[in-house]
Amino acid sequence: MKKQIISLIAIIAMSFATTAQIDRSQQPKPGPAPKVQLGKSEKFTLSNGLQVIMVENHKLPRASASLTIDNKPVVEGDKAGVSSIMGSLLGRGTENITKDEFNEKVDFLGAGVNFYSSGASARSLTKYFPEVLALMADGIKNSQFTQEEFDKEIKITLDGLKSDEKNVTSTARRVESALLYGKNHPYGEFVSKETVNNITLTDVKNNYTTYYKPNNAYLVIVGDINPKETKKLVKSLFKKWKKSDVPEVAFTKPENVSKTEINFIDMPNAVQSEVVIANNIDLKLGDKDYYAALLANNILGGGGTARLFMNLREDKGYTYGSYSSVRQSKVAATFRASASVRNVVTDSSIVEIKKEIDKIRTEKVTEEELKNAKAQYVGSFVMDVQKPATAASFALNIARYNLPTDFYENYLTNINAVTVEDVQNAALKYFKSDEARIIVTGKAIDVLDNLEKSGYTINYFDKNAEAAEKPEMTIAVPDGITKETVINNYFKAIGGVEKVKAIKTTLTTYEASAMGQTLQIIEKRDANNFSSEISVGGNVMMKVLTNKDGVSTNGQALPANIASEMTHTLGAFPELGLLNNSETTLTSIEKLDGKNVYVVAKKGTIVSVSTYFDVATGLKVKEVQTISMGGKTQNQEATFSDYKDFDGILFPTKKSGTMGPQKIESTLISVKINEGVSDADFK
Repeated sequence: MKKQIISLIAIIAMSFATTAQIDRSQQPKPGPAPKVQLGKSEKFTLSNGLQVIMVENHKLPRASASLTIDNKPVVEGDKAGVSSIMGSLLGRGTENITKDEFNEKVDFLGAGVNFYSSGASARSLTKYFPEVLALMADGIKNSQFTQEEFDKEIKITLDGLKSDEKNVTSTARRVESALLYGKNHPYGEFVSKETVNNITLTDVKNNYTTYYKPNNAYLVIVGDINPKETKKLVKSLFKKWKKSDVPEVAFTKPENVSKTEINFIDMPNAVQSEVVIANNIDLKLGDKDYYAALLANNILGGGGTARLFMNLREDKGYTYGSYSSVRQSKVAATFRASASVRNVVTDSSIVEIKKEIDKIRTEKVTEEELKNAKAQYVGSFVMDVQKPATAASFALNIARYNLPTDFYENYLTNINAVTVEDVQNAALKYFKSDEARIIVTGKAIDVLDNLEKSGYTINYFDKNAEAAEKPEMTIAVPDGITKETVINNYFKAIGGVEKVKAIKTTLTTYEASAMGQTLQIIEKRDANNFSSEISVGGNVMMKVLTNKDGVSTNGQALPANIASEMTHTLGAFPELGLLNNSETTLTSIEKLDGKNVYVVAKKGTIVSVSTYFDVATGLKVKEVQTISMGGKTQNQEATFSDYKDFDGILFPTKKSGTMGPQKIESTLISVKINEGVSDADFK
């Protein structure tokens, strides 16, 4: 026992001695870059030119195959979309099996088989893989293109285009590509109703027989395989896939503008602006400064801790996120920085994005920023390299880009070798803020006034990337139409002018959901006072009171200058306040969701309000309140719909609004006219 005690004391003493030798006040020095142990791949080529890459991994009893046809992109012109439709029709029945039988078999095996214009993929458990790969090979070699399936796909494509017509983000991306690359470039042309209607079944078949060939294709197989048996299987399944020469293609290299300019696309239904600053670059995987370009982009806009995000979201609150990217390509590479921002800060967002781009070009990043960017790449690389699919994709990239065989083995060494000087040089070379397009897709009437003060030339384009005239900022208000006629038409629409003006008080109760809670919103009004209470579970969370003494929130009085700008909200109906306020004017007719609306606006130093009335029905359909304080601006927007009768007066039973980032949908529960409201409610 004594010996055991002595041994234990010795172990404890050694432990303390070892600990004592570590100076925990000093940060440990970083070790060398991890040694990358890539999974081994086996390669062979069939007589028809199909290059096969196999990666063996027995961790899980499953396998996958991926076919990549590495053709250069093709300009499809007035038949843009033909290759996409061809890819969608692949595998919908072959010479050997019907479409339904094919799908049933894949489902029965618990597998997945997909086809697309530039390849195909399949995955399954190991024991079913030979059968599943055979199904994929059958679809690749023997697909039947029937008129019935073609007609279905054309209809699906046209329906998708129609539903996308008013999508601001889709429009922005489409026009951006057309402007950056040119509409006669494969990356710049886009599918339209006209090009789809030009496509015939014969065009689809010709596209397949011309471009879907093995002699410029790679087949990657990964997983629980026996390479020797898999090689035999691949030869038996793909050796009869006939090769042929793929036509040479040529297109003009995209050029940047000579001087930074704004390209504006008007989308009257846009509730925020899509802002992109972009330029073409010449960057390919494996270029000498490729690693520095990656790290420069990571620091600028690579994620939630990057400069763009921290500026536009965390500091300014302009957007939910702002990012940048560097796209390498053998054909046409690009740099872009982007954000989706509130209309009112569109011009300010451009200033901040460009400021960050210019800063990384003219000033060296800090050693800390570079260290963190490297750590992020090293961490993700080390994690990815553990996956068997990574070894296969690395082998594929080495083949496609003609890279050195040790390219990925040296990847981390090359990342860690980048200096702050390298980052700045890469930013100078690739982030061409002086030759960039600032592409803004948004609502002209909300953003153009400020954009015109930016000093940049503004060129206008329509939704098809065609040059356009400057959008009409307003529609002329007909003679004889005034603020009074618009608001009185509203009163007439909801029950009659005299009847509305005779109402002394209103009490409305709404219910809404926010963050998983049910809210009750009670509004009380008389001629000179207004109160609003928001309750959760019977507990009042917020009370806003407006009366002759001013405006208060939860008992805290707002500054007098703010209160004085909110008197337009008073009246048994808030529109009475608009009618009686001398600072309120009828400003214009605009388009809102395809309908003409009158805009009655009150411009204030701090609080500004625009109220929208449908020209056809007279009903109020929208209200936007803008509050500007301390150099920051906040928009509160509400739409009104589904008007219903309560005691002879129409009230909107649906309110959809925003308060900061929170969206609230409210439903009207009850209305009381000339009852339930007393002077005590406003004290």
